[in-house]
Amino acid sequence: MFNPHALDVPAVIFDNGSGLCKAGLSGEIGPRHVISSVLGHCKFNVPLARLNQKYFVGQEALYKYEALHLHYPIERGLVTGWDDMEKLWKHLFERELGVKPSQQPVLMTEPSLNPREIREKLAEMMFETFSVPGFYLSNHAVAALYASACVTGLVVDSGDGVTCTVPIFEGYSLPHAVTKLCMAGRDITEHLTRLLFASGFNFPCILNKAVVNNIKEKLCYIALEPEKELRKSRGEVLGAYRLPDGHVIHFGDELYQVPEVLFAPDQLGIHSPGLSKMVSSSIMKCDTDIQNKLYADIVLSGGTTLLPGLEERLMKEVEQLASKGTPIKITASPDRCFSAWIGASIMTSMSSFKQMWVTSADFKEYGTSVVQRRCF
Repeated sequence: MFNPHALDVPAVIFDNGSGLCKAGLSGEIGPRHVISSVLGHCKFNVPLARLNQKYFVGQEALYKYEALHLHYPIERGLVTGWDDMEKLWKHLFERELGVKPSQQPVLMTEPSLNPREIREKLAEMMFETFSVPGFYLSNHAVAALYASACVTGLVVDSGDGVTCTVPIFEGYSLPHAVTKLCMAGRDITEHLTRLLFASGFNFPCILNKAVVNNIKEKLCYIALEPEKELRKSRGEVLGAYRLPDGHVIHFGDELYQVPEVLFAPDQLGIHSPGLSKMVSSSIMKCDTDIQNKLYADIVLSGGTTLLPGLEERLMKEVEQLASKGTPIKITASPDRCFSAWIGASIMTSMSSFKQMWVTSADFKEYGTSVVQRRCF
């Protein structure tokens, strides 16, 4: 039987990303736990320290990658591996947060244009597998905008698996104007890995995604003017990285040429507009009377937007694409990797949010389709 007092306790908030899952409790300033969205299943006849453990989660799986089959249950922002996702949430509930899901409501962020079948499956799993008393799906971009104290603006969201531009008006996303690019941080990491092998760096540790990710995060940047940068820096060593095995790799132009794919996806054979044109395209699909409001509140969200130089390059190119004299402002919070989680934490802390929850009683009465009517 549904207990309405169960909605009075702090909610569990999950921001499920292709690369990272962020988890914590409503009202806190940031997620308590951030783990890699990966499960490692033991290979046949491979002895591990804990023989009774059939799978490993997050960083532990990445650390033992040579002895495991790695599964990523979220692809391009969408849940595809439901059994693995269930294990990951179970791990977060029990091992990381130490909470009983049957005693606390759960809010999850979801990507823009999330298919109906995935939304309904999420609700089904939360209510039937984990017996949560209340559930809500919040648009990832709307939550990120909320974290910047805005309800109208354009969110540029780029994480591990997907990049999208999402116009939001008075707290509601405008789906017809969302622009999505199935290319983000993971693709930049893979591009850098291929380049390292092509350059003759055949060290075994380069096969470890975490190592190449670290190189990307520490050394890569977005050039303000790539062609001018190439003329200026050709042949120069722009950075060095010491691998775990002690070898040192020196880098040149590739440090800005690799992430350039965000602005020129055709370099990876993806025939889609780059980041700046995505912003312009999304805004131009909106009513003319709100376009200036969207240009005036562009908010960056997601770990890939942390690349140095991205904010400046985006501002320069969006100014060129917008009508002359259009006021443009880009907000780039230092903690934008967690902005959607933070926005969801703020949202669920408000007393007015209590009426937004889809309760277990609602689910029992209306079934999975209740999320279509209540979460938008």
